[in-house]
Amino acid sequence: MHSFINHIINFVKMKHSIKITLLLVGMFIVSQFLGLWIINHYIDRSSGTPIYRELPYGLQPPPVNENYGFVFIIVGVLIGTGAVLLLIKFRKIGLWKVWFFLSALVTMGVAFSAFVNQWISIVLSAILAFFKVFRPNFIVHNVTELVIYGGLAAIFVPILNVFAVVMLLIIISIYDAYAVWQSKHMVKMARFQAESKIFAGFLIPKGKVELTKLVKKVKAVQSTRNPSVALLGGGDVAFPLLFSGVVLKTVGFVPELFVIPLCTAVALLALLYYGEQGKFYPAMPFLSTGTFIGYGIFLLLI
Repeated sequence: MHSFINHIINFVKMKHSIKITLLLVGMFIVSQFLGLWIINHYIDRSSGTPIYRELPYGLQPPPVNENYGFVFIIVGVLIGTGAVLLLIKFRKIGLWKVWFFLSALVTMGVAFSAFVNQWISIVLSAILAFFKVFRPNFIVHNVTELVIYGGLAAIFVPILNVFAVVMLLIIISIYDAYAVWQSKHMVKMARFQAESKIFAGFLIPKGKVELTKLVKKVKAVQSTRNPSVALLGGGDVAFPLLFSGVVLKTVGFVPELFVIPLCTAVALLALLYYGEQGKFYPAMPFLSTGTFIGYGIFLLLI
């Protein structure tokens, strides 16, 4: 009886409703599976040894040793974070929109080129990126987010091996905890993205919420126990996908591979279930734990 009462209390206090929670977790799973499908398109195994196919538009993965690829990405994250903080300080929302538009254009271009001609892909990507940035709505925003991370992972998976991607998740998890719980600059960045009406990650309204009112709703997260939007940051989607993508590159597109994103999704579900309303949490420590557990199970299955 006592455990049943505790279960009801946790249900009432959980970060989001069951519907919102399952929707966030569902979109996370779709993004992981779709991302793996995109990544697999760029890996040629016809010779027996995996060879990475050429990316569209003359893009090339950075010329980095796979053992140290995580250093390149960590430095990139720090530089990108510093740039965003400068945009926040000087209120350069226009520059942020241009930056986000170009990032969305390139990553969606790579993703769609896995399935269609690269020039059809770039036109489609340009249209979607325009609406995503300059005519935003929740449907376009989340649909494009499902695709973006597969394109992003396709660019960076070639510079990582299993050792490097494990190191990447460990370091990013520590950084995420520091950025949310100590420096709190990750919260500041989320608010800035909301003010610009552009958020890197999944964003679901709780009820009928207009995107133009998003800044007030996201700021309310800090002052109310019942925020009006549910957020999942883009890094929380991208980094687990990078891990699964590296494993895919190493062993191939085997059915057992799906246990990794599924275990990560369970970790996300647990975080959303036990997280309290109105609080920001660093998701990466939890997601990385789920990813590593999934990888352990994967090794037992193959």
